[in-house]
Amino acid sequence: MKKDIHPAYKNITATCACGQEFETGSVLDSIKVEICSACHPFFTGKQKLVDTAGRVEKFNRKYANGPQPQGRKKK
Repeated sequence: MKKDIHPAYKNITATCACGQEFETGSVLDSIKVEICSACHPFFTGKQKLVDTAGRVEKFNRKYANGPQPQGRKKK
């Protein structure tokens, strides 16, 4: 490998949106993540809706005042 062309690899603290912090190695100064192993549904066993960019609200606004489904009534 050539000398003096690689970025410095150092130990940093990565921070999750839930507040969990953990040590890792990186060439960056800091890392902020949205989901970590402390809050991810696969590891916690709890289902949590993760809505990015307001997609659920956008869907609800778009179809909230739409026509209601017309089906046969039960006797």
